[in-house]
Amino acid sequence: MTDSSTVKLPTIAMLGAGSMGRAILAGLLAPHVSVDGGVRVTNRSAEQAASFAAEPRVRAWATSENPEANREAVAGASIVVVAVKPAMVPDLLDEISTALPDGAIVVSVAAGVTTATMEAHLPAHVSAFRTMPNTPAKVGLGVTGIAAGSRTTAAQLDLIASLFGTVGDVVIVDEHMIDKVGSISGSGPAYVFYFIEQFTRVALEQGFTPAQADTLVQGTFRGAVELLAASGEAPAELRRQVTSPKGTTERAIAVFEEADLHAMVTRATKAAIARSQELARGE
Repeated sequence: MTDSSTVKLPTIAMLGAGSMGRAILAGLLAPHVSVDGGVRVTNRSAEQAASFAAEPRVRAWATSENPEANREAVAGASIVVVAVKPAMVPDLLDEISTALPDGAIVVSVAAGVTTATMEAHLPAHVSAFRTMPNTPAKVGLGVTGIAAGSRTTAAQLDLIASLFGTVGDVVIVDEHMIDKVGSISGSGPAYVFYFIEQFTRVALEQGFTPAQADTLVQGTFRGAVELLAASGEAPAELRRQVTSPKGTTERAIAVFEEADLHAMVTRATKAAIARSQELARGE
C-alpha cells in the first residue's frame, strides 16, 4: 500500500473521467503527490468538466463542446491514462496518435484490451501499459495489476507503478497473467459485496432489523479483514482459531466444504477470465 512519502509524477492526461478514472484522479490529487504540469482530464459532458473548476491542479475539457479535446489534452503529456470503455479504446488511440509527444506512455485501464492492440494504434515512439485496478482505489485501498508492453523500459514501469501506488497496492505481472488479475482483484470486490449481500439477507430472514443486519455483517467483514492485516497470520490459521472442534463454526464450515466452495470460486474466476479473453477478441 502506498505511504505518505512524496510522489513526483510528470504531466498526466486522463481520457475518460468515469468511476475508475475519478478514483485514480483522487490518488493523483492526494497531498503527498505532485504532478508537474498538472492533470488534464477529458469527458463527454460539459457538466462533468465543470465539476473540476474549483481544482487548480486539474484542467478539464468536454468532448461534446470541443472535438479536439482529447488531442489537446495529450499534447505535451508524459503519461496518458485511457479510462474509457474497452470498445472505444482503438478509435481513441487512432484519434490521439499523432498528437502524442515522443516518449509518451499510454496506460489503459480497460478490460480485455491488449498491449499489442494498443501498440498497433500508436506510433513507434509511444509505449503502452495495460493495467487492472479495482474499485477500492476510490478510498486508497485498491489493488492494481500492471503489465508492460513490448516497447517499455524499466524506468517507465517504475513510473507507472508509482502512479497507481497513489491509490493502493501494485502487482507487476506478465501480460498473460493480467486477465487472471482481473478475475481475482479486479472482479473480487463484487464477490465480497455479493457475499455480504447474501449474509445480510440471511440475517434479515433470521429476524434482525436492517440496521442490526448491516452492523452484524459489515462489522464482521471489516473486523475480520483488519484482524488479518494486523495479525500477520495466514487466513487458514485465523479460521482455525475461530473453529472450535465440534462447535457451531465447524458445523457451518462443513456446509461450505460440502458445497465445494473452492470449486465454485474456481469456476467463477475462470468465467471472468474467459470473458476478458472474449473482449480482447472484440466479442
